[in-house]
Amino acid sequence: MSIEKPYRSIIKAFSWRMTGTLDTIIISYFVSGKATIALTIGFIELFTKIFLYYCHERIWNLISFGRNKKQL
Repeated sequence: MSIEKPYRSIIKAFSWRMTGTLDTIIISYFVSGKATIALTIGFIELFTKIFLYYCHERIWNLISFGRNKKQL
């Protein structure tokens, strides 16, 4: 069974959140019309969602569903 190391999950979380945060900032700007509000929302969700994604990855790493078993 292939298991990811925690640092790989952290790197994946950061790269994904950078993309997601940019999306949130753009949407927040269109909804509010204010850059400061959009940046504030983006900044807050950046950190909360990194934490949630990391936890999600670590939990899924414990589940064997959908993995091929390593054969010797």
